Amino acid sequence: MPSLKDLKNRIGSVKSTQKITKAMQLVAAAKLKRAQDAATAARPYAERLAAVLANLAATTGQGGPKLLTGNGSDQTHLIVVMTAERGLAGGFNAYVAKLARQKIQQLQSEGKTVKVLTIGKKGREVLAREYSAQFAGHISLADVKSNNFTDAALSVGQMLTKGFENGEFDVATLIYSQFKNVLSQVPTAQQLIPATAPAGAPAIDLGGAQYIYEPSEEAILETLLPRYINTQILSAMLESSAGEQASRMTAMDNATRNAKDLIKALNLKYNRARQAQITKELIEIISGAEAL
Repeated sequence: MPSLKDLKNRIGSVKSTQKITKAMQLVAAAKLKRAQDAATAARPYAERLAAVLANLAATTGQGGPKLLTGNGSDQTHLIVVMTAERGLAGGFNAYVAKLARQKIQQLQSEGKTVKVLTIGKKGREVLAREYSAQFAGHISLADVKSNNFTDAALSVGQMLTKGFENGEFDVATLIYSQFKNVLSQVPTAQQLIPATAPAGAPAIDLGGAQYIYEPSEEAILETLLPRYINTQILSAMLESSAGEQASRMTAMDNATRNAKDLIKALNLKYNRARQAQITKELIEIISGAEAL
């Protein structure tokens, strides 16, 4: 049985941990509001751009830029896995890594060549244990502050577009966590290249009108597609950031509650041990008095 000193030290240690988890919860809650506002504000533009892309693609038929139609092959797949830079966020990073692992295993079972590009430190740490040989690169978001992901998204988008044009891969799929609400973040796989409008993208009702494009649908798509890819990456970064803060806030709240319960149980154990020690000392005093 632990001594009174050991119990007292452990109670003090748990109380210190409780203060840390409570502080982290408050910080995550403050960051969540900004991240959620940024993710929500980006959705209308991304959805509208997806709808424009879908309508333009429908008018071009089977033709169009390679970023839309592909290069005629789907043998080499690039899996872009987007996670957080830090942990202590519950199962946020683990769920994204799990979906990425399932996608990789599925493609490998079909005989496809798989390459992995990680965005965020935690995804790299998890997947490197099994797929280090398939790693094509890593992008750190450690220097990105205040949800300013514009430059990072542009850099990733240009990297993917250039890699596709150079024949480094045939299909690129982005795996990230989509923010629904504070308690729900959904791991999502979205194909970026060849570009496809997300499922459920709103269609634009032309009201029976027919548009004449100048210079042409193909020329417009050549300019629009890289911007669309950059927008989808930026939107995913904002969604992932909001999901990370929500998951961390929930995890730290649970940790604070668990620490409170543990402190209560340790205090009860400490009081019982202290009472037992006092009772033992009284018995010894009484026994000694009776012996005299």
